[in-house]
Amino acid sequence: MALVKAMQFSLTIYSQSMVSALITFKDIQIHFGSFHAIRNFNLEIREGEFFTFLGPSGCGKTTILRTLAGFISPSGGSICLKDKDITNVPIEKRGIGMVFQNYALFPTMTVFENIAFGMKVKKAAKSEIDAEVRDIARKVDLKEEQLFKKVSELSGGQQQRVAIARSLVLKPSILALDEPLSNLDAKLRVQLRNELKELQKQFGITTIYVTHDQEEALTLSDRIAVFNNGNLEQVGTPYDIYNHSQTEFVCNFIGDINRIDPELIASSPLRAFVSPGKVAYIRNEKVNLAPIEGEDVVRLAARIVDREYYGLYSKYVLELPGGSRMKTIEKENGQVGFAVGEETDVYIRLADIMQYDRTERGH
Repeated sequence: MALVKAMQFSLTIYSQSMVSALITFKDIQIHFGSFHAIRNFNLEIREGEFFTFLGPSGCGKTTILRTLAGFISPSGGSICLKDKDITNVPIEKRGIGMVFQNYALFPTMTVFENIAFGMKVKKAAKSEIDAEVRDIARKVDLKEEQLFKKVSELSGGQQQRVAIARSLVLKPSILALDEPLSNLDAKLRVQLRNELKELQKQFGITTIYVTHDQEEALTLSDRIAVFNNGNLEQVGTPYDIYNHSQTEFVCNFIGDINRIDPELIASSPLRAFVSPGKVAYIRNEKVNLAPIEGEDVVRLAARIVDREYYGLYSKYVLELPGGSRMKTIEKENGQVGFAVGEETDVYIRLADIMQYDRTERGH
């Protein structure tokens, strides 16, 4: 919980519900020469919200974050912080703490000098700098002797803590994180992610988080904006993004999913539900091997053709009538699972099927 303790001093506990817009992007355009990176971007981020920009590499999510922080000037449109237009406000006057993917630390400087850098730029008193740096170092679990080491001598996790400390020592009102965990090993990534989540839960800091990792986005966020080629595909809660994907791109990008074979639809009761000219999908875990009740449930014959055992669950590949295949996930409960070659029935709740126009591009 070191990061939670580190951020407490810079956070305001919000007693009101998250309803007011803290950040407003209005008709933002970003051009790099003849390349239009962002077109007509509109978005509101609420006060106290943990908001994630999610999408593949090159989709525009980091460009928008850097525009908010002031590193990129938009070609058109405006950015407001509450009622103040900050579109042309200098970086250092925006009150936004930025943590970069590569940490952007100074390798020839000590840990102390890196954390103190922003305070020195602001010409804070030497005694104040010394007190604040040592205080924040303790809160992010950096030991006294580490303060006078070069950052290049630290591990990836320790460097990440230095980067967060350098941002927080300036006491920002908004924390912006650009792929902050991508350079860490899996165990440390989960540990720091959990600390960030606990931080948000307890104190409601307005946090904007950029990632391509769907699991990070789903577990951390109050809301998610899914980016694709400089456009917003969908904005919503993790539940809505996952279960009610508004576009075929979001449907394919978030989680594992089955595209339902058109031949299977045409030759089964599914044809009465899937609209002509639509492409249909269903999440893997919503393909059921155990019977489920209801009038909106379709039962199909299937055969197990492959199984992958993961301990807590198994993944099965099913062959359905006509040779089409689907994947499903079954929780392991101590009983013997299905064997490859075994015949079984598959149950699909019609409400779990997502449909899109065939003209959409899912990838």
